[in-house]
Amino acid sequence: MTLSYRCPGLYCGRELLINGSWSDCGACPRGFRANASSFCVPCSNTPVLYDWLYLGFMTFSPLVLHWFCIDNTTPFRGRLSRGALVLHLSALVETVLAALSTILLIEPYGKVDLKACPVKSLSDWYTLFHNPRPNYAETLHCTQEAVYPLHTMVFIFYGLCVTIMLLIRPWLVHFFLPKTGGATVYAALYFFPILSLLHAIFGGLIYYTFPYIVIVLSVISNAAHFAFKMDQSMKFHVVSTVTDIRNMIIVLGHWVVHGYGIISLTQLGEPVFHSTLLCLVPLPAIFYIITARFTDPHKLHAD
Repeated sequence: MTLSYRCPGLYCGRELLINGSWSDCGACPRGFRANASSFCVPCSNTPVLYDWLYLGFMTFSPLVLHWFCIDNTTPFRGRLSRGALVLHLSALVETVLAALSTILLIEPYGKVDLKACPVKSLSDWYTLFHNPRPNYAETLHCTQEAVYPLHTMVFIFYGLCVTIMLLIRPWLVHFFLPKTGGATVYAALYFFPILSLLHAIFGGLIYYTFPYIVIVLSVISNAAHFAFKMDQSMKFHVVSTVTDIRNMIIVLGHWVVHGYGIISLTQLGEPVFHSTLLCLVPLPAIFYIITARFTDPHKLHAD
């Protein structure tokens, strides 16, 4: 069935009522989006690979922040303490439980599956700024989640992360790391509101740029990890990375994140060629180790 005329604006639509008539132009209900004929149709598409990669990025971002806070607030004496290891595993379990619970709470309910509306442009994330004003008179409010459920499910995920963390983490801190473990909970209570604010304002920009964000930040973080070492010799970097389990885990973690960025950027559209790009994953670490001795400030001197 088609409408006699289209609604103004990009996102205004009309619903077919029970009595067979059409509703006035306005915002489509949650889980619906206006089609080319201004008819509100349900979001029934399956998320594409890029959507899943984006959701994966939004999932492991707080996990990385959890691990960073735990690593920097727990005492380190040459090896991972039992308390620190327990908190690292707790953060992983909390994030996985929150992610699975979020998917189960989104339609179709109770299934590890999603029904979504396709993302067509950056404006889909900011429908608030595209409310039409017919004849320059009263504004027609059609603000809605055109990218359902990619926007709201991230907020649900963050809320579940905080809830599950508060149910699990304090008990583990009390038994395994009572002196310093509490700081990891307080840190999370700070960075989750910040993440939520960033998602609310820059969600669309992050959606389109997260592969580049992952690659750039992984390179910078990798360089920072090596730069904090007092000894900048090639031998020390190689030996400490191989023999120190903590350093090895951090370097391997950077490699995984860097590889994720490459996969997100290419989406493995050409499997053979794009798979070979994963061989570049260790390049930032190797490049730093080889060139560190040329940039060691202790070897610089004035002429």
